This record gives sequence, structure tokens and C-alpha cells, in this order.
Amino acid sequence: MINWLSKNRQTVARGFGSVLALVLLAVLIQEQGDGELFSAFRRVSPGYFGLALVVLLVSRLFAILRWHILLRSAGVKISFLRSVELTFTGNFSSNFLPTTIGGDVVRLTGAMQLGYDRAICLASLVVDRLVGMAGMALALPFGLVPLFALSNGAAQSAAFSALLQKGMDFVRRTFESLSIWLKKPSALFGSLLATLGNQAFIYLMVYFLLLGIGHRLSFWLVAGMYTLSYFVTLIPISINGLGVQELSMTFLLTSLGGLTESESATVAVLVRIIFLITSLPGAYFLPSILAAMNSKEVDER
Repeated sequence: MINWLSKNRQTVARGFGSVLALVLLAVLIQEQGDGELFSAFRRVSPGYFGLALVVLLVSRLFAILRWHILLRSAGVKISFLRSVELTFTGNFSSNFLPTTIGGDVVRLTGAMQLGYDRAICLASLVVDRLVGMAGMALALPFGLVPLFALSNGAAQSAAFSALLQKGMDFVRRTFESLSIWLKKPSALFGSLLATLGNQAFIYLMVYFLLLGIGHRLSFWLVAGMYTLSYFVTLIPISINGLGVQELSMTFLLTSLGGLTESESATVAVLVRIIFLITSLPGAYFLPSILAAMNSKEVDER
């Protein structure tokens, strides 16, 4: 038992992080009463929930297009359908893997097993994530400005310094990983446009959920709050951001959006549910990916 804990301490720590965040969220909700949460759930309009589901599916297609552009521009002869299958399989798998990048590992493994170049696929996944982060960074000021307005000057200075350092590290890592695509600016620009489309529909999903419980907030404020929550979940302290995402979104929606804690928790939980639902096509595509892998192994024999 001790040996297992030693070998898997990161997984255990992230599992503990998820449980702790969920417990804190439950305590937060309990302070207002469980009835408030159930009341908020009952208020959600089915129509707006359906719209939120549809627009998140559209956002998934933009995310797939971003990676597909990077692969094709690097010379990988992959069909868009195969990119769809690999990405949805990765999204589905990330619900159960102990990091926020678990889905990327599944995508890479699947791509390698299907015979695509390992080095290029790995580089494309790194750039895919970096381009996604770059797109999110563009929306970060919409969340930081109202958040800084709530804090004092010293806290603002410390937060800005930390973000500046992270920004410099991000730029350095980006240029280290872009060696192939820096020579193909049109592909990079296309992937950035795809990620902006992906983000716009994710923000629209949250916007529709807020309308579904009777709250009309600025689209740009919604974008800023979700982006802040996104960067918080990149901290590897939970399984796929479980608990941490919900807790951070609840705090931001309450502090910046003016929602009650129960309403904020409702939106945060629904966001998780919709992401889970839209990842289910991965379960459908998984058998075809495995069949293609088996076929590849037979051909090699």
C-alpha cells in the first residue's frame, strides 16, 4: 500500500485536491441551504439549457479545426473525420484521467497507433494547447479588470507581477514549440481564428445558462470570468479541474456577477455537466479508433 502511494502520489494528491474543492463548494452551498440550490436548478430554462448544449458542441468543432489545421500544415495527411474521432475520444477520456492534459495524451497515443508521425503529433498538441492559451489570454483582461477593482493596491501589484512572470514564461515556451509553424504563419493564424471561435461559443454557452436562470450579464464579463476560471484549472491540483473549476466559477459569478452562491454553483455544475455530455461522442468513436489501431497492427505483421 505504501509503495503504491509513493508511486502514485501525484494522482492521489490531485484526487485529494478534487475532493477538497468539492467539499468546500458543498460547505459554501450549505451556508445558504440546500433548498436554495435545488430552487436554482428548477429555475433553469430547458430551452436555454438546450441552446447552451448546442453552442458548446459547435465550440468543440472549432477546437478540432484548430488541431486539424496544425497537423495538416505540418504535413500530416489526416482526414478531418479522423481528427474529430481522436479529439472527441481525448475529450471523453479526460473526464477520468488525473490531469487537465490527459485527453492530449490519449490523442497522441491514438495518432501514433494510427501511424502518424510521433514527433509532429506531439509538437502539434503542444502548439494546439499554447494557441488555445494565447486565445484565452486575449480575453483575460475582461476578468482581471473587474477582479482588481475588488482588491487593494498591494494585492493588485502582487497579482500583476505574478501574471507578468507567467506571461513571459508562456511566450518563451511558445516560441520554443513553434519552430515548424513559425514558417507557416497562415496556419498559425488559422488555428488562432479557430480557437477564438471555440472560445466565443464556450462563453455563449455560459451566457445562455445565465439567461436560463434569469440573469443577463455582459457577454464580455462572462468571457472574462470564464477565462479566469480556465487559468485556475490549469493548476495541476485536481482531476481534470474537477471541483476547482466549480469552486472558482462560483466565487467569480458571486463576486463579479452579483449572483447568489446557490445560483453561481448551479451554473458552475451545469457547465461541468454540459462539457461531460458533449464529450460523449468520444465513447462512440472509441471502438472505431481501436479497430483502426488493430488493423494497423495486423498490417505491420
